[in-house]
Amino acid sequence: MSAGRKALIGLAVLLALALAGAAAAFLAARHAIDSQIRHIDTSLGASAQSAPASPRSGQSDARGDDLTFLVLGSDSRQSGGDPTDWRAGAQRSDVMMLVQITGDRRGVNVMSIPRDSWVDIPGHGRAKINAAYSYGGPDLTIRTVEQLTGTTIDHFMVTDFTSFERLTDVLGGVSIASHDGVRTYTGSEALDFVRERHSLPRGDFDRVRRQQAWMRAIFQGVFSKSVLTDPGRLSEMVSIVLKYSAVDQGLDASALLSLASEMTGVRSNSVRFFTAPFTGTGTSEDGQSIVSLDEEALASLMEAWESDSVGAYLDRHPEIDSLGSGPVA
Repeated sequence: MSAGRKALIGLAVLLALALAGAAAAFLAARHAIDSQIRHIDTSLGASAQSAPASPRSGQSDARGDDLTFLVLGSDSRQSGGDPTDWRAGAQRSDVMMLVQITGDRRGVNVMSIPRDSWVDIPGHGRAKINAAYSYGGPDLTIRTVEQLTGTTIDHFMVTDFTSFERLTDVLGGVSIASHDGVRTYTGSEALDFVRERHSLPRGDFDRVRRQQAWMRAIFQGVFSKSVLTDPGRLSEMVSIVLKYSAVDQGLDASALLSLASEMTGVRSNSVRFFTAPFTGTGTSEDGQSIVSLDEEALASLMEAWESDSVGAYLDRHPEIDSLGSGPVA
């Protein structure tokens, strides 16, 4: 199945450990989790050995600094279910999201970057952004996104999302509002829902919104079903995610627990989903269908990202393609 039909559940579940006072439950499963975490080699390893709450170089840690994760979904047909099995030319990142944990640890911003975004890839010229992973794995993808956005990536995660159906079913299904009404989806039904794009008015852009809506539904399901206070269910969900995910060397159980202890104020309604600003679609000189990003708007948005004021920026700029409370296409 294509990872591009799914979304950020891997990081969502890991971060969910931090929500609603889940640190105690996390501690109970700490040793089991540590033994299941898979690491993937990245250039972040040398500088990311401390807990994720550590400030960036040269920054003050007076209130805690924001943290940025780059999260990719790769094609499970190529990885064979092993997210660490990267081979040059074999895999593209079908889902790409930049995730910010705010400095006060009370909010999470999730920016989807369309997979067909036409960007500069260091050493390769202009290409679709999802080709960076195929050309050079995590490091080239990190460099590409940092160059595009002007922000520093602190941590990296890749998942093939084979676990999505199981996670949804562990929650007993998730409810998603569309123009057809609110419906509770099983895992396989949710996959079908986010797989569709050809019948949607905006194609891939609406599919991204469906992916974001599924993520939001997972967050809401975790809260409403008290997963965070049930060590057994929590451990089951984390085990499913970790089986099909890999993270940079700086993320282990101790690092995640440190972050969890700081994030007890996060709630599902403080997680904001939006898409990188774009001007539309087009065709490259060699005939590829591409997404043209709005570089000026993206630069302005990333200034807010760097100053840890994304929420206020989105409130002032309703033209940004954000996932609101209404139905998706």
